Amino acid sequence: MSELRHDLPEADAFTRTYWDAAAEGRLLIRRCQACGRAHHYPREFCPHCWSEDVAWEPACGRATLYTWSVVHRNDLPPFGQRTPYVAAVVDLTEGPRMMTELVDCPDPGLLRAGTALEVAFRDGVPVFRAEAVRS
Repeated sequence: MSELRHDLPEADAFTRTYWDAAAEGRLLIRRCQACGRAHHYPREFCPHCWSEDVAWEPACGRATLYTWSVVHRNDLPPFGQRTPYVAAVVDLTEGPRMMTELVDCPDPGLLRAGTALEVAFRDGVPVFRAEAVRS
């Protein structure tokens, strides 16, 4: 029998669009057509004005680090094999704040609020890493 994975989402009829896009390497957000504000996590209504006139749109995939914590112990599979890892909250360029994990982070002690990040995907789940220096 396979081990239960606690790091993979269970898509429902509403969130399937989001998770299917993530599996293809695309990050989606929801934008309210009434007030114009973007939000994340996906909801069927706007958390700002309560309008149900919301639509999916692609996010650019960039964010800045808001806060983080280095997790040294987690007994749920597969997290125990990943420790230590960096759990983070990031501010997407489009405005919403998102919980995520930072990957490819060899020295979490060098992290700073405001660090530029870019989306990556692991097993169809959006994670973030420090942006590559562009020349």
